[in-house]
Amino acid sequence: MPTGAVMVVGGGIAGMQASLDLADQGFRVYLVESKTAIGGHMAQLDKTFPTNDCSMCTISPKLVDVGRHQNINLHTGTEIVDLTGEPGSFTVQLRQKPRYIDLDKCVGCGDCADVCPVILPDQFDENLSTRKAAFKLYPQAVPNAYAIEKLGIAPCRDACPSGQRAQGYIALIREGRYQDALRVIKEDNPFPGICGRICNHRCEDACSRGKVDEAVNIRALKRFVTDKVYSEPRVTVDACETVYSERVAIVGAGPCGLTAAQDLALEGYKVTVLEALPVAGGMLRVGVPEYRLPVDIIEREVQDIVDLGVEIKLNHQVQDLDVLFDEGYQAVLIAVGAHEGIRLPIPGSNLDGVLVNTLFLRDVRLGTLDYERLGRVLVLGGGNVAIDCARTAVRLGAESVEMAFLESRNEMPSHEWEVQAAQDEGIKLHPSRTFDRILGNNQGHVTGVECQSVRSFAFDATGRLE
Repeated sequence: MPTGAVMVVGGGIAGMQASLDLADQGFRVYLVESKTAIGGHMAQLDKTFPTNDCSMCTISPKLVDVGRHQNINLHTGTEIVDLTGEPGSFTVQLRQKPRYIDLDKCVGCGDCADVCPVILPDQFDENLSTRKAAFKLYPQAVPNAYAIEKLGIAPCRDACPSGQRAQGYIALIREGRYQDALRVIKEDNPFPGICGRICNHRCEDACSRGKVDEAVNIRALKRFVTDKVYSEPRVTVDACETVYSERVAIVGAGPCGLTAAQDLALEGYKVTVLEALPVAGGMLRVGVPEYRLPVDIIEREVQDIVDLGVEIKLNHQVQDLDVLFDEGYQAVLIAVGAHEGIRLPIPGSNLDGVLVNTLFLRDVRLGTLDYERLGRVLVLGGGNVAIDCARTAVRLGAESVEMAFLESRNEMPSHEWEVQAAQDEGIKLHPSRTFDRILGNNQGHVTGVECQSVRSFAFDATGRLE
């Protein structure tokens, strides 16, 4: 009685017949096939030469016999990486490609392919037809199970800080499955409506479509699908089941704190978020102007997290972490953000009427700004936050709004579309300016800024302008 093992490489008609012959003789056979099912080229044929027999009628019994034989181990989706040794005594190293579907659980029903939104050329049909990314190689395939084809991480996902699977929700949008698209987005990102408005969309810079003509407008599609779903009556999110007894405190209800709260709640932990401000959302809520990010969008997406069972305590400033541990929290996450802006280190920066960018935007958002009429406004800086301040001042009814900044017009650090929008609103730009001091009157109120024109500039090791 044979006791050895035999490896057969290739699951076509010859490989299957060889495997059956060897297995019937008592050998343990390892049949290695690179595709997701055996059958080889014969499975693709309609008729076989020279008898003109139906190829599937001929091959089907072999498929069944190989799949059921106790002495045959199938290794589909597998390739040989290395082979060492000599005939009769050798070692083989195999690499099995991920199938993404459990062979032991798949019953071949095809439900996954029915709902899969990704359409690909069908290589089994020589690319003459299409199939879904979730597929079975052909109807009579052995193993009778589906696989999912993935070509690696998409460049757009790799470029996204949150790893957003843009190609997935875009495919669902194409099919008009907006609820499903939003569900896919929220698996990676709890703030789709927010990111659809203010994300800097690095994904579009990396989009493969840009190599052909232009990148897919990924951010706009995210905003489209969220606006589409959010226009319908809101469905309350079901609370998560508490699995663990440990309690977690999160200090700060900004994007980091709220995302962590959601992830912990989904894992089964009881979470409390402690926020010093009277509103949740952090810089999303008090650092981004209303015209860019409406309050109702923020509140809806925060409420989705609260509905999971997360508790948010507003106006609750944490002074001592030991107090939290004494209250029974087993872990604390500090996610306080960066709410304090920096005053320019020049004379006059503390004069009355000199406002810090983050505090100005926060006071506007909270409705606590003391200035009923801003008069003439000069914003120092040319970044995106400076643009936000300038455009906000326009909306507050400022007499005039101007911007002065170190860089040339073409080298402004803000996004070009933001600069163009500012200019369209009448904001005047003063490029290539450096600031010596801020001037004030006898009452200590700001009256102007003393500047110099800049031809070129550089920064020293500490980041200060040379």
